[in-house]
Amino acid sequence: MDLNPDPKTSLRRLELPAKRAERFLSIRQVTSALAAPLSTEDCAIQSMPDASPVKWHLAHTTWFFETFVLVPHQPGYRPLEPSYRVLFNSYYYAVGDRHPRPERGMLSRPGLEQVRAYRDHVDQAMLEFLSGERALPAVDALIELGLHHEQQHQELILTDIKHLLSRNPLKPAYQEQWPLTAIHACARRWISCAAGLREIGYSGPDFCFDNETPRHRVWLDAFRIASHPVTHGDFMEFIDDGGYRRPELWLSAGWEAAMARGWQAPAYWESRDGRWYSFTLHGEAPVDPHTPICHVSFYEADAFARWANARLPTESEWEVAARSSPLAGNFLESSALHPLALREASANGTPAQAFGDVWEWTRSDYGPYPGFQCTSGAVGEYNGKFMSGQYVLRGGSCATPCSHIRASYRNFFPPDARWQFSGLRLARDGE
Repeated sequence: MDLNPDPKTSLRRLELPAKRAERFLSIRQVTSALAAPLSTEDCAIQSMPDASPVKWHLAHTTWFFETFVLVPHQPGYRPLEPSYRVLFNSYYYAVGDRHPRPERGMLSRPGLEQVRAYRDHVDQAMLEFLSGERALPAVDALIELGLHHEQQHQELILTDIKHLLSRNPLKPAYQEQWPLTAIHACARRWISCAAGLREIGYSGPDFCFDNETPRHRVWLDAFRIASHPVTHGDFMEFIDDGGYRRPELWLSAGWEAAMARGWQAPAYWESRDGRWYSFTLHGEAPVDPHTPICHVSFYEADAFARWANARLPTESEWEVAARSSPLAGNFLESSALHPLALREASANGTPAQAFGDVWEWTRSDYGPYPGFQCTSGAVGEYNGKFMSGQYVLRGGSCATPCSHIRASYRNFFPPDARWQFSGLRLARDGE
């Protein structure tokens, strides 16, 4: 499965019509490649309300370009099937009616081949649109948003199909080849960050989501942040020390969730004969203690931090500490599709594995920055409407496209979410 587009189609601001079309097609092809190893049945099933069938992801990312670009801005464009406007709308109330999210797996029709035909229909129209005269800046911004939206769904395809395959007693693999990596075993170190006035948020000419703006000043007291993420081995110690049986370590809502759902370990873990195994996109495998912990909720991350005599960093602390780290790591393009062990120690006081491998929970509620304004129109529903009851994660994961991430990128999920590649990094007060 080749997820690395040709360098000439690297993800940069669009300039010439040919490059605009090439970039669009390269991202669309990655999505199709992610679905290629799956059967028709794999693509149709919804394993839980928070997940969506792969077929729906393929259609919804297509719906976005049709609804927000082609219908309003391409004279003479005719939708392939008008009913798709409702079937594949996600949460855009301003667009109109939507099929209920928990029932996406009941859409046996249109079939997978019809959805692929829908993608072909919209791709052809978009390529014609992109090869023409340069669009207005507002339309260019919609296309850019649509491409990053598609990259988000590339990650969701993998996280959702992992959950689906994990429910199959045969434990089928999405990808047979197991990723190998050199292990750099090292003790956790603490990187000191002095107190002071800092700026966070995105500022620059390239794309960012509206929730990354405006750039603004924050005061940070002195803090220390861990040199690398918490590992599976670290979490095994937490489990062995009764971490899931000690209510004093947990937030009240977290303890209630853990008890109600029977949490005894991270998602996808199973204990057999005194050894932990985990389901991965490569099938079931023994848990590697050297790799970053993943598939833990905010509640579990917070409880672990308290057990470790530490805390989770705020998103401001995380961004300030990580933005000096190189924007490189184990992303979707590596095809590992699993967190990998630390390859080399951090240098020059920068956190290792800040980007890629696992999303890192922060202690920050997902809310608006000072002066935040939603994007106008229906796409304004993209981020702002979710600024309640969720927590921020930073850094990207092994399923995130590398061109999609920035130090200022704000991911967000409810505190009980576990099916994402979510882990944590510790922080402490003081220098």
